[in-house]
Amino acid sequence: MFKIPVVVVLGHIDHGKSSLLEAIKKGFRITEKEAGGITQHIGAYEVETKGKKITFIDTPGHEAFSEMRTRGAKVADIAILVVAADEGVKPQTREAISEIKKAKIPIIVCLNKIDKPNADPQKVKNQLQKEGVLVEEYGGDVPVVETSAKTGQGINELLEMINLLWEMSEKKNEREDARTEGFVIESYLDSLRGPTATLILETGELKKGNIIGSSSTFGKIKTLEGFQGKPRDKAFPGEPVIVTGLEEVPSLGETFKTFNSLEEAQAYLEKKPFFTIQSAPVKDTLNIILKTDVKGTLEVIEKILKNLSEEGQKVNIIKGEVGEVNFSDVKLAEDLGAQIISFRAKISPQVKTIAQQKNIKILSFEIVYDLIDNIRKLMREKIAKRAKVREQSGKMKISACFKTQSKKGKKYQQIVGGEVIDGIIKNGEVEIERNNQIIGKGKIIEIQKDRKKIGEGKFGEEIGISYEGNTKIKEGDILISYQYVEVL
Repeated sequence: MFKIPVVVVLGHIDHGKSSLLEAIKKGFRITEKEAGGITQHIGAYEVETKGKKITFIDTPGHEAFSEMRTRGAKVADIAILVVAADEGVKPQTREAISEIKKAKIPIIVCLNKIDKPNADPQKVKNQLQKEGVLVEEYGGDVPVVETSAKTGQGINELLEMINLLWEMSEKKNEREDARTEGFVIESYLDSLRGPTATLILETGELKKGNIIGSSSTFGKIKTLEGFQGKPRDKAFPGEPVIVTGLEEVPSLGETFKTFNSLEEAQAYLEKKPFFTIQSAPVKDTLNIILKTDVKGTLEVIEKILKNLSEEGQKVNIIKGEVGEVNFSDVKLAEDLGAQIISFRAKISPQVKTIAQQKNIKILSFEIVYDLIDNIRKLMREKIAKRAKVREQSGKMKISACFKTQSKKGKKYQQIVGGEVIDGIIKNGEVEIERNNQIIGKGKIIEIQKDRKKIGEGKFGEEIGISYEGNTKIKEGDILISYQYVEVL
């Protein structure tokens, strides 16, 4: 039995990875419309050149999806490192090289955008050498193909190089008696068909009716389709297939196996819910309900959002789920004061109408950059609305004025001394009280005791302070130290 090579394409953002994959698809007339009417991206597709098939894993290119790229590299047999010939090695290039080395798979360097006037292949090769990638021209074992996704130059040569590397690989010959195992490349919840997953076999054969299981789900395969949505009876190693019949949506990158019974498959579970939910919102956080089109995207966006922070404020995902935005999401958002965030998830007109009636906003996004930027904007807006109250910390009676200097705009800089007669004196805002009346305001810049700088002056202590303000302090004045504290 011969295995089809599985190829992952990695590289820095804007170096043409997506354009290269689109150029390959275009050459083989693979379009989204042809893919069985499936609106969700399935994560993998297959091409055939000179009678030989190749499977490409379609991984997102933004650095936010490093986890997805990492898992993609683990299930691949060959990696293509895309480097723009006019820009050279960039941060994500180094990250991709690291992931490829961890996966211990052959690498092909694709010098893309070779049609650009300032393309400099030799410069890029020298940079790659410094990163531990030694190309054949320099005595190494890494082949280089110069391509242009725009003109189509080098695309056929790239496919031929993949086949050549695979011919020399030991992995292409799989045992006839090998157990059926593989990986989950993508998954989502189809509103009509239920949990749906794209699988790639590593060994064995997969047939309609087989019982499969992973660490998060199991089931009997109800439908088995090729990557373009056409029904199939069986699939072979390296081929991407779409399956239904699972109990729940599996996690991206999971290993699946076949079992003799549903009971045996169920016993293999490490039970994890395919959505997360918290029953109550958290104060001083942006509480959101997150809906996405596919499981892999949900996992990655959840991870990104949990690491976001604005002035100490965090994102709290009350509920994260794959599937359409529904009435229960709107009700939950209303009850808990949450914001609904949709990433490529469908929203019916009826749900939109109910949300508008209840004054619940549903923000929809197609690009992860936009989602993150808008989440940060929402966090800043929430911070701006925080209520602040004045909190008095202490009082100080002035007994001496040592130095006074006036500045432009009638501001005074003074060094004064006195006793803390109440509470604590802190750096920051002060009011000046004279004859039981507030006559002005200013700031304490520095506090000293025994000629040493201290953080605060405590009750009963004799201290000196550096003051700045529009009102000149006199002996006998009372300074009232206060701060504005946010009410959460």
